[in-house]
Amino acid sequence: MALRFLAGGGEMGERIRTLDWDATPLGDPRRWPSPLKTIVGVMLAANQPMFATWGPERIILYNDGYAGILGAKHPAALGRRFDEVWHEILDQVGPLIDRCYDGQGTSMDHIQLTMLRHGYPEETHFSFFYAPLRREDGTVGGVFCACQEITGQVMAERARLSELDRLRQLFERSPSFMAVLSGPDYRFDFANRSYLDLIGRADVAGLPLAEVLPGIAEQGFLHLLDHVRATGEPYVARAASVLLERAPGEPAEERVLDFVFQPIADGTVDGIFVEGVDVTEARRAESELRELNAELERRVAERTGQLDRLWRASQDLLAVIGPDGVLRAANPAWAGVLGLDPARLAGRPMEALVPPEEREAMRDALRRAAAGALSGFENRLRHADGGARWIAWAAAPDESGLIYATGRDITAEREAKRALAAAEEALRQSQKMEALGQLTGGIAHDFNNLLTGIIGSIDIMRRRIEAGRSGEVGRYMEAASGAAARAASLTHRLLAFARRQSLDTRQLDANALVAGMEELLRRTLGEQIGLRIRLDPDPWPALTDANQLENAILNLAINARDAMPDGGLLTIETGREVQALPEPGEEGMAAGDYVAIRVADTGLGMPPDVLARAFEPFFTTKPIGQGTGLGLSMIYGFAKQSRGHVRVESTPGQGTAFTLLLPRAGAPLAEREGATHAAAPRGRGETVLLVEDDPTVRLLVTEVLDELGYRYLEAAHAGAAIPVLQSDERIDLMISDVGLPGLNGRQLAEIARAARPGLRVLFITGYAETATLRSGFLGTGMDMMTKPFALDALGTRIRSMLEAG
Repeated sequence: MALRFLAGGGEMGERIRTLDWDATPLGDPRRWPSPLKTIVGVMLAANQPMFATWGPERIILYNDGYAGILGAKHPAALGRRFDEVWHEILDQVGPLIDRCYDGQGTSMDHIQLTMLRHGYPEETHFSFFYAPLRREDGTVGGVFCACQEITGQVMAERARLSELDRLRQLFERSPSFMAVLSGPDYRFDFANRSYLDLIGRADVAGLPLAEVLPGIAEQGFLHLLDHVRATGEPYVARAASVLLERAPGEPAEERVLDFVFQPIADGTVDGIFVEGVDVTEARRAESELRELNAELERRVAERTGQLDRLWRASQDLLAVIGPDGVLRAANPAWAGVLGLDPARLAGRPMEALVPPEEREAMRDALRRAAAGALSGFENRLRHADGGARWIAWAAAPDESGLIYATGRDITAEREAKRALAAAEEALRQSQKMEALGQLTGGIAHDFNNLLTGIIGSIDIMRRRIEAGRSGEVGRYMEAASGAAARAASLTHRLLAFARRQSLDTRQLDANALVAGMEELLRRTLGEQIGLRIRLDPDPWPALTDANQLENAILNLAINARDAMPDGGLLTIETGREVQALPEPGEEGMAAGDYVAIRVADTGLGMPPDVLARAFEPFFTTKPIGQGTGLGLSMIYGFAKQSRGHVRVESTPGQGTAFTLLLPRAGAPLAEREGATHAAAPRGRGETVLLVEDDPTVRLLVTEVLDELGYRYLEAAHAGAAIPVLQSDERIDLMISDVGLPGLNGRQLAEIARAARPGLRVLFITGYAETATLRSGFLGTGMDMMTKPFALDALGTRIRSMLEAG
């Protein structure tokens, strides 16, 4: 009952009740002074962050609310000296606590402190009050503090003021004149430098418009402002003539202005935003240019009617350009070629008619034309429909400095050249792929023959060793080693030709791979971006290349980092997905089980037009030099090469998520192989004719035939086999390679069937292409095996074909 004051209090109530206080200067809580018990009970019952110190050692006690402020210092701070807990801020708060121990309380609405509560310097902001805790005899025994952390509010207000200052600077530096008017007498709340320069005043803040510009009312502008204020509708003026008294006592000056009166409304109009541009000089220049153009046209017309007819009839662009690069006159062909009205072109700079990236080249060409004749210069001019046309120019100056230019539309010629080049490249690529296909087909045949020799030799060595005939394995070891060496040489030549390595596809644990990348990803993302990893609690093994998968995840993380310039959260999840039917856009993806790796950010997201091109090679939205546009296309290719898929979802302003789908791995390789060692059924003395040009394969097959109890005949090519087929020898089955020298295996089968109708034929081949054509290649009583094959499988196939006959 003596500790009733410690009842409740959440976590801190429990910690205070269980702490060994006898090890502290405060001693057993039952003997604490009444004021200390009372204030501890108050703190534990309160939600607001509070702490108290007691005794000359200033031992600290606090509630749950204050535990959050302590950060990593909690719970070790309980029962320790205040100066040990908060040593880093003692210079600021120590004197305040000292004053409190002297009996003087204090409070502050705002104090900034640099704390080490999370192991690093952190700017924080608080409001608080300190009050002395008095013993029963009136002396100060401790300090009570109630506080509130306002760091978030301070930072938010700082950001708001910074943004307001940035906007004010933008307004101030804007070349457009801007002002904000409020109230029925339209007092100036704000006017930027351009506005003050326009009216010739240094400051107008707080003054009514009629006082600043007395002549405005007589010109009807106050009436316009009244109408905007009453209706809430903006007023837009183009080339409005305004008389402005720019200095007291001086006559009003006419200026030509484009401007808008925009109501500022929050239910009702309480202000008007004025924004505009002084176009006086531009209008004057346009007028002068129009007059000059009219004079030039008159002079050209006076010089010769023949040139006028040529000017109007020419299908090429004709132009007269001033020394300043401004177009003075354009012939009607500009309408036909570029869809531009020649009459409206006068007064426009030539560089304004070309794409921005080509303007410097146009200025350089005009300088060369002004200095002498120009020919062979080609550039693009923008078409009225938004496109562009290629123009080839020739130009020369006259004695007055005017440049006379002619331009021919060569767009069709360039497109034809580009189409021809593309067709030639496509043809070269087609020829290259055809040659590569022929090369790889031949190599596949040779390599499968070599594999048959290797696998068969190993199989026979196993049989000999199991039968206790290990002395006979030497020649099979030599055969296997020779075939393996030839296979290695063939592989090296193929890789050297293709300059490519295949995927190292293995069974892997996606959870372990992602978890192992966590440190690398955190360093890559930086401090502004959080990383959250969610691993499947019951994962499936994936079948893919670990290095390529790591590269794909890292590439997606880097893209996500670039899409979150102001920070955000990257989430990487592993999971499982059962694919029944392909989703739209996932055609070619087989049904089955897939391991899913999802990489999602909270960044800028992609609009639909960018999302549609996300996997296109060389497509990128990053600035030049910051992206090749190949990253996502390579990830897409990796997923497809792994017999999987990659899916992307994105919403502008909400982020992007990529999901890699990789096939689920089956049983471990050792388990799959264990099922292939079943013994082949034995023969019953039947005779098999083997026709095979590879001596190693021939040796292995004849050994298997002999071991299984068959009688065999052998031939190295069709020419050697035909006499045997046409003899009186008993032949129950013919085994023939497809790719024989001279007559191939299928042609030999036709000859064999002519001599021995109904003869069973088993083809063996190293050509994968032939296996894909077996429905059109095989006749009745024929079958095919593709090299390499297990010798037991060969024995089983022989037995099944003989029994089927």
